[in-house]
Amino acid sequence: AQEGGQTCIQVFFFRSYQNWGNRAYYPKADRSVEPAEILSSFLAQFYDDKPVPMLVLLSHEIEERDLLEEALSTHAGRKIELAVPQRGEKKSLVDHALTNAREALGRKMAESASQTKLLEGVQKVFGLAEMPRRIEVYDNSHIQGSNPVGAMIVAGPEGFIKAQYRKFNIKAEENGSDDFAMMREVLTRRFTRLLKEHGEEGEAESPPSGVQAWPDLVLIDGGQGQLSAAKTVLEELGLSELPVAGVAKGPDRDAGREHFYVPDKPSFMLEAHDPVLYYIQRLR
Repeated sequence: AQEGGQTCIQVFFFRSYQNWGNRAYYPKADRSVEPAEILSSFLAQFYDDKPVPMLVLLSHEIEERDLLEEALSTHAGRKIELAVPQRGEKKSLVDHALTNAREALGRKMAESASQTKLLEGVQKVFGLAEMPRRIEVYDNSHIQGSNPVGAMIVAGPEGFIKAQYRKFNIKAEENGSDDFAMMREVLTRRFTRLLKEHGEEGEAESPPSGVQAWPDLVLIDGGQGQLSAAKTVLEELGLSELPVAGVAKGPDRDAGREHFYVPDKPSFMLEAHDPVLYYIQRLR
């Protein structure tokens, strides 16, 4: 199914005439690419590392179907058939899958619109030049001074990007009970590596994951002290232009009473029922 320049491919799995579940995929493609072409490319990639069933039912007639059948048959070591049913039970199965694809795409587009609105709110709150497409959030923890660890989570227009999360075991023993030193070590390691792998901010293209490498906003869990530690690291690495902000817990760690810190401005709070506040709480 296609709508608004986005695509959803819904895959249903059947074995012994029983439905073993389904899954939605959202391949990236230019809005000018036709569904049949996307489907053809998807099939070749999808079955590259999976067992190929004897029969694959499709919603669209694809170009060079015979050639793809031959390739899949060679890959599987047995005859594989690709079919576009026109009537009967098999047509009903495909129609059902198409309905699911349309509904899944509709839900994703609604979520995406909501996420875009929240990110535009984040842009306004922190005075960013553009809507952030990658937000990195950092926090540190330890158990009474031992087992110190830092963590980074990532979010963007598609929501939380869990494949990009990172954990940092604190290497310097003397940093283990010093929250500021832990933050300095984590950020130094993170951005030194980013500079090495992707050059100066904006120079390198997005990595193969399709997610941009450089953050548009760095959020630090902490107040003025943690923000100052973060700014010092970024300035030492020549990244003073990278937007950074601190989010301090409210009194008694009350959600909704967080204070926000940005360089060279007084700290501020957001309205208790502001959707952007709820979003930042979720990030934290």
